[in-house]
Amino acid sequence: MHLDLDSFYAQCEENANPSLKGKPVVVCVYSGRTEDSGAVSTANYEARKYGVKAGIPIARAKKLLESVDAAFVPTNHPYYEQVSERIMETLRSQADTFEQTSIDEAFLDVSSRNAANFDSARETALEIKKQLLTQENVTASIGIGPNKVIAKIASDQCKPNGLTIVRPEDVTNFLFPLPVNRIPGVGKKAEEKLTQLNASTIAQLSTLSPATLVEVFGKSVGAYLYHVSRGEDDEPVKGREQPTQFSRIATLKQNTRRAEETFPLLTDLAKSVSDKLKEQGMSCKSVAIIAILTDLSIHSRSTMLESPSSDGKLIESTARVLAQEFLQSNPEAVLRRLGVKASGLTRESGQTDISKFLTAQ
Repeated sequence: MHLDLDSFYAQCEENANPSLKGKPVVVCVYSGRTEDSGAVSTANYEARKYGVKAGIPIARAKKLLESVDAAFVPTNHPYYEQVSERIMETLRSQADTFEQTSIDEAFLDVSSRNAANFDSARETALEIKKQLLTQENVTASIGIGPNKVIAKIASDQCKPNGLTIVRPEDVTNFLFPLPVNRIPGVGKKAEEKLTQLNASTIAQLSTLSPATLVEVFGKSVGAYLYHVSRGEDDEPVKGREQPTQFSRIATLKQNTRRAEETFPLLTDLAKSVSDKLKEQGMSCKSVAIIAILTDLSIHSRSTMLESPSSDGKLIESTARVLAQEFLQSNPEAVLRRLGVKASGLTRESGQTDISKFLTAQ
């Protein structure tokens, strides 16, 4: 199973600001040189109808949307990471083996829990969709296939909020009509080379010999294209990797630059991060705060702990000091949102404190 969150950043922005719903929403990476300098990071499907897509200049996107009431917002990566982390935990609970490939994509091997039955896997996918909509108010497109590459191509078949199932006996009929650029990794240059070989569809690609493909693309890529055109892929879903950080972020009740007004929120955030560390049996070497100001600029300040810890009180007190230092060194800063991040994670071993020792007796 491959899951791709639909225009993820835009969905996050719509949830954070419900007044954006129904409008074309463009999430931008501003360069800061001028008001319109920079590029589009992503756009929701309402904006895509007008030709707006990732990578085009912001000025171009505004030109395309000048006739409609569109919203242009800056990226807010700490917020997206927080939402993504919760979603990925939900997905892990539904998989035999789980592999996150980006902030908004993941592979799930669901073979064992569904007894290799595609109808059962469909029910799992529908349950995942229901959970994501209920818990995070986001939609995702899911592809189910006999291997990773088929599942990934299938997830892109019907967007947004799609569900495409390709059974083993249907692989050829599914793949052959598709253009070669639907193969993961085939960009413009590779597509041009394949067109020169009279292979604009996957069906045509499948007629090319391995020797021809290796000669044009090299051994690794040539072999990949040869096997993918036949729906063959034996790469397993890779097991869970150790996380490198945990973070929580939230909006203050009111904008402020008074450190003491941030303390109640920092208490909650630190406890949440601490609970996550303990749940995973991990400690952190570094604590940071993430400060999002009223101008939506993002700043951070961090410090190393004397020794790895998962103690909530220590994380809270460290975050308070960091917040005070940040406000003191930035006299014009007014806080809108605040986050706490624990990084430099290590696995705990043995009895790490007296409370755990007593609990174990």
